Amino acid sequence: MIDNVLFIVGHLRMQDFVDMVLVWAVVYRILILIKKTGTIQMLSGLGVLAIAYILSIWLELYTFNWILEKFFSNLFVIVVILFQGEIRRALAQIGSNPFFSDVSSVQETYIIEEIAKAAFSIAELGYGALFVIERDILVDYHIEFGTEMDSKVSAELLISVFHPTSPMHDGAVLIRGGKIHSAGNFLPLSKNPVLDKNLGTRHRAAIGLTEESDAIVIIVSEENESVGIVQSGHLTPMQDMGDLRQALYDVYGLKFKSSVEVFS
Repeated sequence: MIDNVLFIVGHLRMQDFVDMVLVWAVVYRILILIKKTGTIQMLSGLGVLAIAYILSIWLELYTFNWILEKFFSNLFVIVVILFQGEIRRALAQIGSNPFFSDVSSVQETYIIEEIAKAAFSIAELGYGALFVIERDILVDYHIEFGTEMDSKVSAELLISVFHPTSPMHDGAVLIRGGKIHSAGNFLPLSKNPVLDKNLGTRHRAAIGLTEESDAIVIIVSEENESVGIVQSGHLTPMQDMGDLRQALYDVYGLKFKSSVEVFS
């Protein structure tokens, strides 16, 4: 047994090692996507159909077997249709750019600080809010645009937008290219059937957009005055400003800096 293993290892080429690493990377990314989304239910359904197909052969259920055979003969097309959102996000992540491609690292740090400060200030005031940070995939085809702003990102401006007396407080702010592109935008609601039924419209909108694009959405809940970050349809609660800063730095591969370092 050991001799056979040594024989196989001894005849492996460098290309074989590269091949195994690439396959491992693809499988790993697929498992991560499955974990973060509701796709496990769809995969379970496909698994049940596969078992039914095997049983139809064993029990000689010819008509049922013929139907399932036609289904699995088009499995590739079906998988692409079912998982088009996940495939699109995965492809976008392969060629993902830094935080804001036309913005320096100093500006990126400043923007992260302003977003974190605004989110928790709004939570303390008891308002609700949605911040959409666009990445590689344009969200133009997924949202209904509100009022164009083209303004510098600042905590004070973000807080004023979501004040209950503001005409734009019900929508979402879109941050594009390091600027506040627009406010009062409306996002698509998630169609995921396994979402918690207690989630409100704001949460479903945040999850819905991240299911369709690679955008990051920061949500401030008006009901429980909490802050969360949504990515790839997965909501992660943030305990404080430090957590949100760290989450944004992690998303964009930047080194975390404290507030003292940022403004020194």
